[in-house]
Amino acid sequence: MTKIIRLEEIKSILKSLDLIEAMKEGFIQYSNGQCVVPPVGELLFENPPGDVHIKYGYIRGEKYYVVKIASGFYENPKLGLPSGQGLMLLFNQHSGQLEAVLLDEGFLTDIRTAAAGALAARYFASKNLETMGILGTGVQARLQLQFILKGHSCKSVWLWGRNRDKAEEMKEELDGDIEIHVASSPAEVAQKARLIVTTTPAQKPILFSGEIQEGTSIIAMGSDTAHKQELDSGILQDADLLIVDSLTQSQSRGEVYQAGKAGSLSPGKVIELGKAIQDPKLHRSSEKQKIVVDLTGVAVQDMKIASAVYKHASQTI
Repeated sequence: MTKIIRLEEIKSILKSLDLIEAMKEGFIQYSNGQCVVPPVGELLFENPPGDVHIKYGYIRGEKYYVVKIASGFYENPKLGLPSGQGLMLLFNQHSGQLEAVLLDEGFLTDIRTAAAGALAARYFASKNLETMGILGTGVQARLQLQFILKGHSCKSVWLWGRNRDKAEEMKEELDGDIEIHVASSPAEVAQKARLIVTTTPAQKPILFSGEIQEGTSIIAMGSDTAHKQELDSGILQDADLLIVDSLTQSQSRGEVYQAGKAGSLSPGKVIELGKAIQDPKLHRSSEKQKIVVDLTGVAVQDMKIASAVYKHASQTI
């Protein structure tokens, strides 16, 4: 019988899972050729603006394959609705039987994205990180801050959002154990912070190469379609290390795709995350390095988190 797992149960289960390690294992399996991940299915909407991603695939030798549908409709907060929605379907890889429907309302996509950001920070952020910056004020901005601060002892955080009132609200919400500042511009965040996480749906660059300080790591999360771009292509050209979650996807979406279109990348400069994790020579080796990690979201993340949730739910029956 197909198991239905609803959002509240999913949230309870996630408290028991090591999601960063799950993402690490998934990216390594992906880069080592153990995953079958077809191209992303996509629907783009203009009025109101929104996008729907359909990601699916399986890991060879494991029990399940996963189909995930997740959407972002960016004017939903005006209607009192969250911008993200979605669900995940878990099928038996051997029989095709639908074993579980995870009615996560897009929450698992948010969480696995945040866990991937924290994983990137573990390997590529400065070990002596004192200040981090967040561009964006939505759910992912909050989650990135939450997940990354678990592994880094920052003294302060600089926030920027297109709507300053929302940035001030986020500051009030999070201020307490760590000092929070609201920046007047992305450039001010770049001046203050040596780890910058970008979480906006921008379609034109909001950070530029001349603004990036020596030793800065940038984890770019927002540019997950062919039309989005948060980073000036010169930033990628100047990077000492340039990491992507998927070489294949970077040919059609994300910051690397945009820089490639602009002719701003040297051939062979881009390294896949799962490969970089396995090779200590590809981790941060100097406090002076500029590093960019371009994360567009890969189906293996959905496979790992959906399988882990279902396994835990099945054990507690």
